[in-house]
Amino acid sequence: MAKSRKQKEATLAELVDALSQTKSVVFADFKGLTVKDATDFRNKARKENVGVIVAKKTLMRLAFKNAGYEDVDPSSLEGALVMVTGLEDEVAPAKLVSDFSKDHEALKIVAGVLERKLVDANAIKALAKLPSKQELLAKLVGSINAPVNGLVNVLAGNLRGLVNVLNAVKDQKAAA
Repeated sequence: MAKSRKQKEATLAELVDALSQTKSVVFADFKGLTVKDATDFRNKARKENVGVIVAKKTLMRLAFKNAGYEDVDPSSLEGALVMVTGLEDEVAPAKLVSDFSKDHEALKIVAGVLERKLVDANAIKALAKLPSKQELLAKLVGSINAPVNGLVNVLAGNLRGLVNVLNAVKDQKAAA
């Protein structure tokens, strides 16, 4: 059943709102994906705080134009497109689509949008290999904490040495 003009305008408003909040977009071809797999994909996306939007390419094109993305035209891309948006992390949508497509060959990365510019599938696949924001923050905290851990180990080593010397003296006096 065809959508009415009001429904299309509502969808367009939702798309523009989503694009104004997103940090990155991944376009994936989902033709051939079963309903069960599509539902699994949406559930995983929800857990990762990633948006999944299916709309006609013409509505996507208008949404990108209205949101201020000048060089992005999804209507030039091939296939039945799903738009995966990252609300908190630029890497999350690329990682999600890449990981899901390993088990489901029907889902294929077509292109993406980074820094308001259209990029090809290879750039999105390279982005998917990067660590997520949470992983990078964990590495940073570990790097900051490393000198403190080293200091604690050095100080604990001195105490261990003192305890060993005192035990040796005690053992010598007990033997004598």
